[in-house]
Amino acid sequence: MESSILEAWQWSTLCGIVSWILLSSYLNVTQKLRSWLQPWVTRHVFSGAPFILQIQKYQHKLLDAVFSGLSCVVSVPFYTAFLPLLFWSGHGKLARQMTLLMAFCDYLGNCVKDAVSAPRPSCPPVRRITATKDEQENALEYGLPSSHTLNTVCLTGYLLHYVLSYSRNEDASIQFAGVALVCLFISLIGLGRIYLGMHSLVDIIGGLTMGLAILTFWLTVHEYIDNFIVSEQNVTSFWAALSFLLLFAYPTPELPTPSFEFHTAFNGVAFGIVAGVQQTYNQFHHEAVPHIFTEQLRVPAFMGRMVVGIPTILIVKFCSKAFAKWILPVVSNTLGIPIRSTGYIPTLNGSVTGKKSDKIKQSSYVQKIFFFSQQDTFDVDTGIRFIQYAGLAWSVVDLVPSIFSHLKL
Repeated sequence: MESSILEAWQWSTLCGIVSWILLSSYLNVTQKLRSWLQPWVTRHVFSGAPFILQIQKYQHKLLDAVFSGLSCVVSVPFYTAFLPLLFWSGHGKLARQMTLLMAFCDYLGNCVKDAVSAPRPSCPPVRRITATKDEQENALEYGLPSSHTLNTVCLTGYLLHYVLSYSRNEDASIQFAGVALVCLFISLIGLGRIYLGMHSLVDIIGGLTMGLAILTFWLTVHEYIDNFIVSEQNVTSFWAALSFLLLFAYPTPELPTPSFEFHTAFNGVAFGIVAGVQQTYNQFHHEAVPHIFTEQLRVPAFMGRMVVGIPTILIVKFCSKAFAKWILPVVSNTLGIPIRSTGYIPTLNGSVTGKKSDKIKQSSYVQKIFFFSQQDTFDVDTGIRFIQYAGLAWSVVDLVPSIFSHLKL
């Protein structure tokens, strides 16, 4: 009985997403939402410029370094590097929950960014500091909401919840101190995004509001999601279908941005984690595995895991990318699907150029599924990016722990 209910729930979820894709495309939901929200947000971005300039009057090299460093600490690349270490430290439940929460935040935040397509603060007069390549790419995205603020609210909030639950600490003063530290950190991140000229106040408020809403929702459903991943049937096939549909259930931005690429990468990471954990939970990810700072997993052993694991996942990522670059064009040509590549395969880069390329790259995803004749070519880079990050994530939770087991780490 429970199995049939679960299967019905899975089919209902997938059918609901397909229905939303069709309905939103038919009703032109993105354009209507943008026509309503974009002018209001843009007006607040422009009117908020004096507030940003007031904060930037306190410009100092030390503040530049501090806020740039904080932005790196809560960036997507940082979490991509940090989460594998969390898996290998024995805190598998925390790691997989934070990974899925990160993917969820990235998807919803970037959907809103590209749906509203609201600008960032004008530079000049605002001074914008992009100290890293990651920040330079972030500056190409739209402004509302602030992804750094949104992600910080969700991930630090969930981390605090996990630590308090794991330690079973009911001391009110400790809980208050934890909440205060999290609030202080979120405030510094928000202030830093304004100081660096990356966001206006309305973007920060939007990120804070969305983050609190997503965190509240996640704390309600996270146990159900985790139980489903580690103990139910048809998990991998369901998540594969879900990941595929989420590549299409995404709004078309006013102008092309890297936001969809970021979503594709973390969508692949989530699928790789779910597929790997579902297959190897009883071997490597159950609650009784050794945790760091215990007799079973001391610091030298954990350092050994890092030395072995990090090069391994990078090799797998490279191999996954190479495999995808080979197999996807072959499959596409076999099926008669015209393709192009905007970056990964230079030989396929000449089929479309200029504005036409941008238009095709982020055109209606419903047409990509159902109306192939209306598209000249399809960007194979999306599939390549998804596969390489799915391969990387799978290696984190399946291949690398197997190596640790053989090496007695």
